Amino acid sequence: MSDNQNNSGGFGSTAERMMEFGIGMSMAGQMNRMMNQAMNDQMYQQPQPRQGQLPYSEPQRLYYAVIDGRQAGPFSEAEIGRLLNEKRISRETLIWHQGLSQWQPAQDVPEIMRVIVLSPPPL
Repeated sequence: MSDNQNNSGGFGSTAERMMEFGIGMSMAGQMNRMMNQAMNDQMYQQPQPRQGQLPYSEPQRLYYAVIDGRQAGPFSEAEIGRLLNEKRISRETLIWHQGLSQWQPAQDVPEIMRVIVLSPPPL
């Protein structure tokens, strides 16, 4: 006679089944968390470069400015920051980048305003 037939309807078999069920649910929960983590890692991971390729990076926006009455550029954000520090451009300087329909004062271009705000004050 098997153990199942011996304990049919008894407390031991019910408790064992509940324990097995609990262990199974715990394992299923762990597997679910691991799969979710792996999927999140894969979704938010930047593409890896192939051998011999440069790492992926967002294309940098380039800016043009009117300096001394003439169009100058293109400049990166870092270069715009340097020009601000050198007082070669100001909040009123006209700026343009791809996507703008017309030249705008630097203070009206959000990306440039961020550079202005983050720049240290003059000594």
